[in-house]
Amino acid sequence: MPHELTELKIKTVTRPAVRPVEELRADVCVVGAGIAGLSAAVEARRLGRSVVLVDALPVLGGQCVNSLIGLFCGVYGNAPAYHQLTHGIFDQMFADLGETGDVHFNRGHTMTVSYDEVVLSRWIENLVHSLGIQVVLGASVLDVDAADGVVRSATFATRHGVVRASAAGFVDASGDAALTWEAGFACRVPERTIWGSQQLRLENLREEFRPEHAELSERVKEKAGEYGLRRHDGLAFFFPGRNTAVMNMTHVEAPLGAVAAAQAQLEGRKQADRVVDFLRNEFPKAFGEAKVRLYGFPGRRQTRWIAGVHQLTVEEVRTGVRFDDAVARTAWPIELHDRPEGYVWETYDADHVHYVPLRSLLPVGAHNLVAAGRCVDGDAAALSSVRVMGPCAAMGHGAAHALDLAGDGSVQHVDHTELRKRLYDNVDS
Repeated sequence: MPHELTELKIKTVTRPAVRPVEELRADVCVVGAGIAGLSAAVEARRLGRSVVLVDALPVLGGQCVNSLIGLFCGVYGNAPAYHQLTHGIFDQMFADLGETGDVHFNRGHTMTVSYDEVVLSRWIENLVHSLGIQVVLGASVLDVDAADGVVRSATFATRHGVVRASAAGFVDASGDAALTWEAGFACRVPERTIWGSQQLRLENLREEFRPEHAELSERVKEKAGEYGLRRHDGLAFFFPGRNTAVMNMTHVEAPLGAVAAAQAQLEGRKQADRVVDFLRNEFPKAFGEAKVRLYGFPGRRQTRWIAGVHQLTVEEVRTGVRFDDAVARTAWPIELHDRPEGYVWETYDADHVHYVPLRSLLPVGAHNLVAAGRCVDGDAAALSSVRVMGPCAAMGHGAAHALDLAGDGSVQHVDHTELRKRLYDNVDS
């Protein structure tokens, strides 16, 4: 039976003369809810700290969920041992998603992990909710109150009004060093574009006819001009048994200006559509009936990052320098997307591991601010080898411990021996 209609009164309101600000207080404020920020927020909470987690997107998960990357890279070492280099958040994640068949381990030169973005998204949301982390979504950094190297609060603009988060410590996992930039610390930008990507997930494929990587890349190179493809190589990440794949076959600019960024997104989707036309026509057995299930949010690789106490160098990556203050490690290749048609791909041997020091996470002059993820400091080539999800998660984990060890003091003076003990699984195991 339908309910009886009752009177519902409506009020007329106007904005108050003094704009209200929603005030939040916590021990740690993490800006950015991708894999680096999530790892930082989760670990800080497990250390007993109260946490505010803020992201510019209206959902958690950052690029690993919303840009449809579909692949965890840099978590494991190279063949034949495939040693797990990053633990922390991945251990329970892989166990839980493995039980439902929503991760798949791909063994090649290294080991990557395919995953279902929808399932991962809910796993992340449930984890954050269960830990009692305060979440603010759809929030862009508006202003930062900082003086003498100490960040006191960050103010965010949201569709629901202005939010100010005050905390003892901050983690900049924004990807673009947004918090560091607005706090007035020095940042770095590349002299030329480092290209991002517009990913898309295709469904209704025939996996048994999938082309080999070499065949796909060769055909793209041959036909790029005919189809108007900017990038002259291609990657198709099939999820076994589901006849779906994530396509990584575009190169899209990643500007920091609002209008230019929106224009780049539209251009990226046009590129993605041309990729689908190419696949349907050139590989009809595998992709002839392909349908786009979802376009990802723009994928950004290297845009703006902090000027850190130490800039990780390409030679330190190549030689695997073991830093006393290491917080992360990986064996991922140099993967520098600094040309529209392709990218540099420099792989390493079976035993190779390279490291990221805490000093590369610390903005010069900052005492309670630690960066994590793709906005830590490195030269362009070095950063391209550590900005993938394995070491990014380890950096977030390490950032939480650095702030915890600093207490009321400066992260610049953290005891490196104690830090390495805490991070043993991610840097020495």
